[in-house]
Amino acid sequence: MTVPTPTATPTPALTGTGLGRSFGAHHAVVHADIALHPGAITGLVGPNGAGKTTLLLMLAGLLAPDRGVITMDGDGTPGGVVDPQTMRRNVGWMPDVFGTWESLTPREILVAFGRLNGLDRVTADGRARELLAHVHLVEFTDHPASGLSRGQKQRLGLARALVNHPRILLLDEPASGMDPRSRIELRAQLRAVADSGAAVLVSSHILGELEELVDDVVMMTGGHTRVPAAATTARWRVRLVGQPADQAVVVELADDAAAAAYLAHHVGQGAPVAEFTRLHSGLERAYLDLDADRT
Repeated sequence: MTVPTPTATPTPALTGTGLGRSFGAHHAVVHADIALHPGAITGLVGPNGAGKTTLLLMLAGLLAPDRGVITMDGDGTPGGVVDPQTMRRNVGWMPDVFGTWESLTPREILVAFGRLNGLDRVTADGRARELLAHVHLVEFTDHPASGLSRGQKQRLGLARALVNHPRILLLDEPASGMDPRSRIELRAQLRAVADSGAAVLVSSHILGELEELVDDVVMMTGGHTRVPAAATTARWRVRLVGQPADQAVVVELADDAAAAAYLAHHVGQGAPVAEFTRLHSGLERAYLDLDADRT
């Protein structure tokens, strides 16, 4: 008999353990644990002021933690933080607001960042043009970035984060200001980055879209991270043909299999079901369970 070989747990590309960061008397991050795995997209969810951006800045190597350990591929320095030069080579960072050099063109901006990442001028220019096509900004290649809309600047911000072919991609509210088409394209682009082997972390308040994208979720509130409990039930809205919207029935069902059985039973009994819709996603319910204040 052949004994199956146990599958080793893959080493996270980037890990933060016991991270904390304060600004004077304000404790932005109290205790954060997070692990980002190659090929996976992780969602970071929480209310404003939860500490998400501070955590992202620490993971990007742009802000030193007061305490805790950051490791890349399981290795860190004696001080507990990965060498900043190593971080810059491997991490792509997209902040929630992309501060462009308004007098420069998108191509010039991307070439500059390519050069900062060690590319020669010709290679940097080729990479810039490749990325502008990737984020659908070719028509703005040589026009001042000051003329870009908020959503277009976000797409340029994504291109900038991808200049160095990062193994770890960190994004803070990347879809902010994007139109629906751009958001759909963003989901496909991030999945492609993950499928290439990169570890991706996305902080977003757009929970419905985030749930369609991520492989796992880390919740954050009051400077603490936690993994949400798995949802045990889901609520579904049921409306019959001719029934006013305000008279629809809401039922709670254990899982998708129970929902399918419920629908099949009622349709089989001749019920003219016009609408059968999940009301809240598991991620939305997990967020509401945080019991965080509105901000």
